[in-house]
Amino acid sequence: MILISHRGNIDGKKPNYENKPEYIWEALRKGYHCEIDVWFTEGKFKLGHDGPIYDFPHELIEHHHSRLWLHCKNLEAITQFSILDNIGSKFNYFWHQNDDVTLTSQGYIWAYPGKQPLKNSIAVLPEINDDNVSECSGICSDIIEKYKI
Repeated sequence: MILISHRGNIDGKKPNYENKPEYIWEALRKGYHCEIDVWFTEGKFKLGHDGPIYDFPHELIEHHHSRLWLHCKNLEAITQFSILDNIGSKFNYFWHQNDDVTLTSQGYIWAYPGKQPLKNSIAVLPEINDDNVSECSGICSDIIEKYKI
């Protein structure tokens, strides 16, 4: 089971810390994957939920790309990751707004809360609807420590 910290959260929502590079590093250091909100603006990748706020440290991508789930927040971001994929990068990125599900670039079903159980899916915030996560491949949660076995 893949355990994914939602925006760096591990044991509850902390909006003032979400998507901050230091917060993401902490989740990664604890062994979790991390879903982060990524923008591409003015020729660079930035982090932030409602807008491009924080610089996206290159070493974060270089050293941890296999454990990052990149939620593209603007069309420029998904376009840039698509270009990087075409030259051999292996990022796991996706775009969604109000969809029930979307596919990540690595073929996972990213499922909105309340849409479980789905095989090969990532259950997003399953605690909201007490989703059945028995058939999913992973969980993305603000309280991901709760799912650690």
